[in-house]
Amino acid sequence: MLLVVFLVVGCPWILAGEIKVAVASNFTAPMKEIAAAFERSSGHRVTLSFGSSGKFFAQIKHGAPFQVFFSADRAKPEALEKAGLVVPESRFTYAVGALALWSVRPGYVDDDSARLKKGDFRKLALANPKLAPYGMAAVEVLQNLKLKEATQAKWVYGENISQTYQFVGSGNAELGFVAVSQIMDKGRIAKGFAWIVPGELHDPIRQDAVLLKRGAHSDAARALLHFVRGEKAAQILQSYGYKTLADVN
Repeated sequence: MLLVVFLVVGCPWILAGEIKVAVASNFTAPMKEIAAAFERSSGHRVTLSFGSSGKFFAQIKHGAPFQVFFSADRAKPEALEKAGLVVPESRFTYAVGALALWSVRPGYVDDDSARLKKGDFRKLALANPKLAPYGMAAVEVLQNLKLKEATQAKWVYGENISQTYQFVGSGNAELGFVAVSQIMDKGRIAKGFAWIVPGELHDPIRQDAVLLKRGAHSDAARALLHFVRGEKAAQILQSYGYKTLADVN
């Protein structure tokens, strides 16, 4: 008995939990950093799955074994909440995303919307606005710039923001709307050339997280969500161009 007590007290990792987390693809890079920092500080283990929020939403409704869901929008966590698949009062906005018009071609994107207005490009990539909040925001930008009709014939849709990034990164589309987090590292544009779209040109891209019913009794899952709301996670978010809800209110 004494040996068991000693092991539990002397080796806190014995109490470590494992968490399965579904994460929107735009949040891939910062979430990897946040999860690594959380694992170091807590001893818990995090298994991350990245992809379309829409697909995760469907999978969760059909019983996928995730305990935490980081969505790219508010609507899907809200819908899961209404369906009774979320721990009550666990939903919160963990980040507010930013949008960029991006190209890998030198000088192809200036620090404004001039290239869009010129229209001298073949393809403009954006995430499918019916599935992806960043795609919806891109359409709002084009509407507010009065460029939707002029550019629509050149749109190519990515299933999600990751595929949109691939279209532009591979050169298959000369330019496209991507998440700032995909092209920013340590507070600067790490690849290509970009116009950071002013926030007033689209509705805030509020990204919500929830504790799912499968994680209701997981101390590790609750600890992760608490960590994401802390100072260390906020520093990581900012380095990838995200804002917090307080920054936009």
